[in-house]
Formats: sequence, C-alpha cells, structure tokens
Amino acid sequence: MTAATAAVPVAERERRTRPHEILRITRLHTVNPSIFFLVPTFILGGAWAVTMVIALILRGAGVSDAQTGFEYSWAVLSPQWYLVVVGVQAVSYTFPFALGFGATRRDYWLGTSLMFVLASIMYATAIATLMLVERATGGWGIGAGMFDALWYVGLDWGAAFYTTFALQLLVLFVGAGVTTVYMRWRMRGMMTLLSIAVLIALAVVAWLTFSESWMALWEWLGSLGLVGGFSLLLAIAVGWGILGFFVIRRATPR
Repeated sequence: MTAATAAVPVAERERRTRPHEILRITRLHTVNPSIFFLVPTFILGGAWAVTMVIALILRGAGVSDAQTGFEYSWAVLSPQWYLVVVGVQAVSYTFPFALGFGATRRDYWLGTSLMFVLASIMYATAIATLMLVERATGGWGIGAGMFDALWYVGLDWGAAFYTTFALQLLVLFVGAGVTTVYMRWRMRGMMTLLSIAVLIALAVVAWLTFSESWMALWEWLGSLGLVGGFSLLLAIAVGWGILGFFVIRRATPR
C-alpha cells in the first residue's frame, strides 16, 4: 500500500519534469556558443567581406553588370558546409555529458531537436532579413550581391525564411543522424550506411536511365515549385530526425 502510494508521485513528478529536462538539454548546447553561433557567423561575415571586396574591385574596373553576375554567387550558402559539422559536434560533444547527469536518451534527442529548430529559425530570420536589406540598399550601396542570389532572387521575406529554414534543418539533422549511427554501430554502421546509400543511388540512376524517366523526374520536380521543393527537403530532414530518435535510444557514448 505504501509502495503503491509512493510510486504515483514519482511517476507524476517524472512526467512534470520532462519538459524541463528537454529545455535543459537545449541549454546544454549553448554552453559552447562557438559551435552554433560564433563560427557560422564568422563564416557568413567572412563571405560577406569577400563579396564586398570583389564588388569594389569590379566597380573600380568599371564593370557595369556586376550585380547581375552576383545573382549566381554561392556565398550565401557558405555556412551550410559547416552546419553539417555542427550537427555532428552537437551530438558527439554533449551526448556523453547529458547521460552523465541523468538525462534520458529520448529527452536528449528532443532537446537537441529543439535546439536545431531554434538555430534554424535564427539563421533563416537573419538571411531573409539581410536579403531585404541588400535589396533595399542596392547591393550595400556598391552593387554587391550575396543574400539576394540563387533562388532568393525575387522572393519575399516569408519564402526566403521558409526555404532557408528547411535547408538549415536538413543539414543539421543529417549531421546529427549520421553521428547517432556511428555511436550505435561504430565504423561498421558507418560503412553499412554508406554502402546502402551508394546502392540506393545506383539503383535509382539505373531505373531512371533504363526506363527513360529522367525527363519525367525533372518535370515532377519542376511542378513542385520552389516552396514545394524545399518542403520535400524539410520532409527529408524530419525523416533524419526520426531515424536519429530511434537509433540513439540504443547508442552508447564513446
């Protein structure tokens, strides 16, 4: 009777404190701000500085259509390659420590996912806003172009935010998902994952080639439109997040 009575408050207390544990994991990822904030900002700022110098050189040389050429610049994507590493570091650095102070694997992954969402919102807000500033100032007053480039050309703030958010979330979850595979199965799991990915890619290429379906694929992708295409990327990001959730439940720290 006493044991049963005591068990109820414990269960209720665990249910009440779980959101707090998730938020604690999210805060854990901010202990080292360089991973999520400082390094990506430095990379983006460095790409912007290089773009400004190139714009000044072109302007000094009298190139009149430089701003049109900047529309094909990939500088706005410069932080993306590092954000894959962020996904890897976020899990590999904090997972052992989180388990050490009593966090469950479920709460850890939910807290990490929340951090990914918040970071993606921050990056998307910054890039979409800088795109409008660049557009309003005529390329920062010197005809430069970095944020109003590639698919961002002609987009409004909302579409720029959404497409950036989907891309950011994808690269973060891919990095984190691959890391959970390594933690669960070590190098054998990584080699298996790589082999499966290569086999699937080869099978898809072979099927599209022999069935002469390449044109149909491009037409289908074109029919999705820009927002639809990035919604597909967002769905893939969610898939990686779900994969990581199930894999990390049996993962062990290094």
